[in-house]
Amino acid sequence: MRRRRSSVLASALSVAALSLLAAGCGGGGGSPGVANVGSATTTGTPAQRGPIPFAECMRAHGVPRFPDPDSSGEIPKSQVVAAARANTVRFDAAQKACIHLVPGGSLAAPQSPQQERTQLADELSFARCIRSHGIARFPDPTAQHGLTVAMVEAQGIDVRAPAVLRVLRTCLPASHGALTMQKVNEAINQTGG
Repeated sequence: MRRRRSSVLASALSVAALSLLAAGCGGGGGSPGVANVGSATTTGTPAQRGPIPFAECMRAHGVPRFPDPDSSGEIPKSQVVAAARANTVRFDAAQKACIHLVPGGSLAAPQSPQQERTQLADELSFARCIRSHGIARFPDPTAQHGLTVAMVEAQGIDVRAPAVLRVLRTCLPASHGALTMQKVNEAINQTGG
């Protein structure tokens, strides 16, 4: 059961950008609430790619609950997670079939190299703070994936434990304002369990 939950979490994280703390530690540039579907080579004209064709393709490939983008072009994370949880295998297959519709492999606004460096620095600062407050196994973020709930849980850390939540709250300032407790709670709650 735990392995299945991890599989659902991993899928949802890759699709909905539910990085723990990446949702909250994002230094800038990316828009919260935007699906992130990984990297891929794109084909077709710009009019044939984007969030609307991607959503339509996902539904056509067996994910009927995949949401349309909102008026700003963002795909709501909570609805993507719900669609992924409904049938992870079908969701993953649809994502593979539709990835070519996503310009640059992401429905989020791309970050500049400076924004990426700032985000990584904020996440590293946060991770160092967590370790300095007694959670020695707390992982560093990676440049490719940031810092995810799955990464933290893989170290045997219960992100819902009151002592861990107290340390998270204490270290929020180390993220230089990019992380809020609301964002942390949202990321944790979206992992289920």
